[in-house]
Amino acid sequence: MCLRHHDSLALKPIWLFDLDNTLHDASRAVFWRLNGSMTDYIEQHLGMPRAEADQLRIHYWRRYGATLLGLERHHGIRASHFLAQTHVLPGLEAQLHMPPADREALKRLPGRKFLLTNAPAEYAKRVLTALDMASVFEGVIAIEGMRVFGDLRPKPDARMLRVVMARHKLPPSRCILVEDTVANLKGARKAGLRTVWMQHYLRHNQHGPEVGIRLHGRPAGVCVRIKKLRALHAGRWHDTRGAD
Repeated sequence: MCLRHHDSLALKPIWLFDLDNTLHDASRAVFWRLNGSMTDYIEQHLGMPRAEADQLRIHYWRRYGATLLGLERHHGIRASHFLAQTHVLPGLEAQLHMPPADREALKRLPGRKFLLTNAPAEYAKRVLTALDMASVFEGVIAIEGMRVFGDLRPKPDARMLRVVMARHKLPPSRCILVEDTVANLKGARKAGLRTVWMQHYLRHNQHGPEVGIRLHGRPAGVCVRIKKLRALHAGRWHDTRGAD
């Protein structure tokens, strides 16, 4: 169960943060560039017209939660090549933004902190460096480390989360995932983690997986909802009713 408002933790929590649209606003520019880059890759390497390539990208994203999974399973695309080619993004740093108050709040937040992202490690480290957040995180758990028995299983796969928690010796009962995607939060709850739904940037993402979800509700798998990362202070994440 999610912690009740009157509960307390004897030990400091272990925070797992998503990257895009959780730490920074990826909806304004980064997501559009990534989508275009992935469509370019499919068009080039599968020899498809651009419109069909874009449709296939969206289809695999909706079916598997990540376009890469469909390309790897059905077309033999190498994950390392796809990730390297699609995340070049020249000038990315100039398009990144994180509210200074959130940055300072995370630096002061008690507990261990890890990044848990379906993005590749080099991209994640590049973004963290640009946001002046690289020193805040003890480790980066990226998509390259999300294989289970050889199969790529990124978020929201609960089996992957259990394997990753065991590999890094992170007790699930102490872990809290802060994330913008509800499906990923549901997977985390199945794996025994507590969850915080970061909503601040969702209003900018008109084509993401959260379109149509009521932001004032609390879907299954969500322990707490917040609009600012600084709301993680003062114990608001203890309250299962949500924190605005």
